[in-house]
Amino acid sequence: MAKETASQVLSVEGREVQVTHPDKLYFSSQARISKLDLVHYYLSVAPGALAGIRDRPIVLKRFVNGAEAEAFYQKRAPSQRPLWLRTVTLSFPSGRTAEEIVVDDAPGLTWIVNLGCIELHPHPVRSSDLEHPDELRIDLDPVPGVAWADVRRVALEVQSMLGELGLRGWPKTSGSRGMHVNVRIEPRWTFTEVRRAAVALSRAVERRAPALASSKWWKEERHGVFLDYNQNAKDRTTCSAYSVRPVPDARVSAPLHWHEVPDCDPADFTIFTIPERFAKLGDPHAGMDSEPGSLERLLDLAAKDEAAGLGDAPWPPHFRKVIAEGPRVAPSRAKSAVRKPRVKMPLLVVANSPDKAAALAGFEKWKQKYAHAAGLLAIDDVLIDSMRGRSSTWTRIRVNLRHVPEALRPPQETPDPDDDPTREWRGGSKKKRPTEPS
Repeated sequence: MAKETASQVLSVEGREVQVTHPDKLYFSSQARISKLDLVHYYLSVAPGALAGIRDRPIVLKRFVNGAEAEAFYQKRAPSQRPLWLRTVTLSFPSGRTAEEIVVDDAPGLTWIVNLGCIELHPHPVRSSDLEHPDELRIDLDPVPGVAWADVRRVALEVQSMLGELGLRGWPKTSGSRGMHVNVRIEPRWTFTEVRRAAVALSRAVERRAPALASSKWWKEERHGVFLDYNQNAKDRTTCSAYSVRPVPDARVSAPLHWHEVPDCDPADFTIFTIPERFAKLGDPHAGMDSEPGSLERLLDLAAKDEAAGLGDAPWPPHFRKVIAEGPRVAPSRAKSAVRKPRVKMPLLVVANSPDKAAALAGFEKWKQKYAHAAGLLAIDDVLIDSMRGRSSTWTRIRVNLRHVPEALRPPQETPDPDDDPTREWRGGSKKKRPTEPS
């Protein structure tokens, strides 16, 4: 094997940026892509990539050992950074603060990619006003087994709903299994109000397409395509346009025109195809900043829902509970004291691991051990949760035995593997639960 080059200095818009270990493979299982290849990709689409992150604080999601290894989140700006990089100080629901990087130009983009930032994760605010988002984010997240065609249908329902409300959505593939629709809004509303508008939108789309769309937070209650309103909570970030995703074929979160949505295929948008598309067609989202909209009609819809008895939807666990919020507990864990009786779901945890492949292998062993019960599971009875730890994610796999006769249900055993990285810092308390995945 050829010796890896120690570093390479690039001249980017008049600034020198060092790329360390440029030959290091960041993708290798299907596509072979080095760190330097990734840098060149981002420079080839820099105007589009910067449009999604410029003047915004950004969380550094670092894949220092490549896309196939575990990543970690770094909110705080590295102490050793170029003098020309800006930072701003954000406050979070926990009361803590963090000084975060703001990337305004191609040299800054190159610098964070060199840190291992395969994806770009900006906050939905500008540096001049950190308390009022200028973007409503609609994340369409299909449950396992849902066809891509259904994701596209829900996206078109979102487009129609937004149009009726006087808003314009800008669609893009997520680069994984879903789609994102971003709406530029006037920065007049707080995070709480923007999230409230997102809840109303999610419920409205679910009413229009009840067989396809879901606004239910708890995974065991979802079906079809989940509209994740909590992506609008204050400390949440999603990957921005032109982000490369850590999947084997190096797919990209690709901005689209609405006329492309009905026939688009996410596999068509990769690090190899997007630069040519960008050079020929430009950025489909280039006009986004010129059309900020108002949330007033969506907030009116939220008020109507609340008057009809629909309270606030569940928040992520680390947020303070609000008065109008329902029980912040999964239905399968609900106690008898909950006003509305729920059917307790027969859930088993079969695997916990920071290594998704190891968790999936554990699930396969469980299926072999309990082949008859496994054969009775529906597609949506298998819950593969991406859990959030302090600085990284881990995988939990559960099975819902609702379709398995009670006499044939396997018992809850020690998961295999059983490596929950949050157990230590949770202090072993049985009362504290891992956060529900977004």
